Amino acid sequence: MTKAIKLLTALPQAQRERLMEVAEEVSFPEDSRIFEAGGTADRFWVIRSGAVHLDTQVTPRQRVTVATLGAGDLLGWSWLFPPYEWDFGAVAFTDVRAYQFDGPSVLALCVEDPLLGLSVVRTVAEILAHRLETTRGKLMEQYTMRRRVGPL
Repeated sequence: MTKAIKLLTALPQAQRERLMEVAEEVSFPEDSRIFEAGGTADRFWVIRSGAVHLDTQVTPRQRVTVATLGAGDLLGWSWLFPPYEWDFGAVAFTDVRAYQFDGPSVLALCVEDPLLGLSVVRTVAEILAHRLETTRGKLMEQYTMRRRVGPL
């Protein structure tokens, strides 16, 4: 299994400092929706404290939490890939403090500094690979439990 990594701690110090030059401290109160699936993805966050649930709408009245993120975790990767729309929704499960990054500004920094760009893309890719592997494991657990219990 891949190892969970954190964006800011994975970057070399000089690149982390360069990225932090465009960071803004923000907060979200408990139960506030940070973004909705399908919305414009033009920013991302690194959570400083608190917890965020990533969710998806499965019926008009039901959302399912697909992941819970905490301190140090990257929230949002859709700013990096066309069509720049959120794949999931996100809601603050607790009060959240985070660093917010403007996607277009970070992309401009990455073009200006190709080593930073490569580091950011590689790190985000590693984070995505870990989350995909974790999600696959959870799905397999649910499938195995349902097969043992039988049809409902």
